[in-house]
Amino acid sequence: MAEIIERVTLTDTQKKRQRRRSMAIAFALGALVLIFYAITIVKMGPGVMNRPL
Repeated sequence: MAEIIERVTLTDTQKKRQRRRSMAIAFALGALVLIFYAITIVKMGPGVMNRPL
């Protein structure tokens, strides 16, 4: 038996809000990654570049 699939169509306003929300989440995630990276580098200290290879 065939199922009927209902699709949701968003209005232009809803699409703009969804896009803004997605961009806000992306920027927040990027900022979090940069903060974790900076904390990691600070915790390693300046001596991390003076190690023997």
